[in-house]
Amino acid sequence: MEDSTQNKKLTIEELKVLAEQGVMAAQFNLGACYFNGTGVEQDYKKAAEWFLKAAEQGDFRAQNDIGNCYLDGLGVDKDPVKGVEWITKAAEQGYANAQYNLGKCYKEGDGVDQDFKQAVKWYTKAATRGYSRAQNNLGVCYQYGEGVRKNNKKAVEWYMKAAEQGADKAKYHLGECYLKGYGVKKDFVKAKEWFTQAAEQGNLEAHTILLDLFDEALLKDKSE
Repeated sequence: MEDSTQNKKLTIEELKVLAEQGVMAAQFNLGACYFNGTGVEQDYKKAAEWFLKAAEQGDFRAQNDIGNCYLDGLGVDKDPVKGVEWITKAAEQGYANAQYNLGKCYKEGDGVDQDFKQAVKWYTKAATRGYSRAQNNLGVCYQYGEGVRKNNKKAVEWYMKAAEQGADKAKYHLGECYLKGYGVKKDFVKAKEWFTQAAEQGNLEAHTILLDLFDEALLKDKSE
């Protein structure tokens, strides 16, 4: 959920007054305050109430966030179908976060019938807007041929874009590509570099494979 950073100069009471007056941005930001517990006690129900008010006025951030509330059952009864409906409204307004979320819903069949092609469509929209999670997930789609023709070179291109923004999952995938020669020439040194960067960010998969690679190299040295 987005934080209410743009309204930090306003007190919670001032936000409440504006929200009650129907100011859309205030409604969204008040919802974010309740969701994150910023300046008030965390309250998902109140967060959802204010997100919904802003969403009904067309705030794409609120549409995305109330959609997520319905997907996860936070502050409202869980209703994935309704969640997707709201996220779609935000995605159609060009909000990259929502486009990514919608792609994920189609990929996982959450609130909609599973549809890899639709997942690729929405991931692509978000990825071209620079959303790193979508770039990584789009890379996965290209690597495994999910909803699009398999293309390891394109997978690497999208992983690289996400990795350059600091996405640890993309760094792990790049390490895998360089280790196994998927879309790039095999390069153990580069593979280790990407795995190391991902592991330093807390990626457990990268940490595990680095331990395995170290053990293999150690065994190889002892056998020679």
